[in-house]
Amino acid sequence: MSLPQLSAPFLTDAGLETDFLFNKGYDLPCFSAITLVDAGHREEALLDYYRAFLDLAEAHGLGFILESPTWRASPDWAGPLGLSMESLAERNHRAIRILDELRTEKDRAISMILSGCIGPRGDGYRPDATMSAEDAKAYHQWQIDIFADEEVDLVTGMTINTVAEATGIVHAARAAGLPAVISFTVETDGNLPDGTALGQAIAATDEATGAHPAYYMINCAHPDHFAATLDEGADWMERIGGLRCNASRCSHAELDEAEELDAGDAADLARQHAALVEAHPRLHVLGGCCGTDLAHVRAIAEAVHG
Repeated sequence: MSLPQLSAPFLTDAGLETDFLFNKGYDLPCFSAITLVDAGHREEALLDYYRAFLDLAEAHGLGFILESPTWRASPDWAGPLGLSMESLAERNHRAIRILDELRTEKDRAISMILSGCIGPRGDGYRPDATMSAEDAKAYHQWQIDIFADEEVDLVTGMTINTVAEATGIVHAARAAGLPAVISFTVETDGNLPDGTALGQAIAATDEATGAHPAYYMINCAHPDHFAATLDEGADWMERIGGLRCNASRCSHAELDEAEELDAGDAADLARQHAALVEAHPRLHVLGGCCGTDLAHVRAIAEAVHG
């Protein structure tokens, strides 16, 4: 399908895991939102979370990307979550189905895209599960094939920290017949956790995959960490289509050790997004990551599209 977010502004959600853990008081074993998919009250709270963002997008006349709560729901997480592979597979299937039902639950005059979210095999902050591209494809194919069996429009690799894993995810998505989006995370210096420059990572992934990704994003970093590295004159900048920023200016190491949520300054974050979109008009997809919630995304929507 032709992805409308390539040419029109879209919102997506915020820091789902930090919002449920710190703001809503839900226990999330292994920081995994797939545990909210339980056909019970936790699942209904999850759906209410998405409904609020859909209302926001509709109020601004913007499209919306429903990003599935499956970031930490790939095979290596079954054991730590106390789930069998069969149970984990069913939760992945159900996560997509319930979001697909949201698209028709209410007659909304906005475009809605359903994305199957893929997280890194290991820790998103550290490239500790180093793999070849071939190994990454084999690992992530299991979850992507589940998404392909459902009504997803694309696959998004979120908080990806190596070129090899990004390449493997893209190859797996292509094998399943799905468009792919890769969202890299960067450290406070604007580079990937393994030291690779963002532009280099995008160029290398494009070269290894025949430029199959529909676009790239940046997530789990504050604008202060990467804004200075964005060069509108560089070829790779044309490939960045969205941002999901952290509320906090803290480093990944500091966030890992934090026991309280750093919600940052939503108004300042929104102003920075407005400046970034003005400077880089291809940034069509905007949402949030760690520490952000509906209020942050609302402020961003009003600052950029108000």
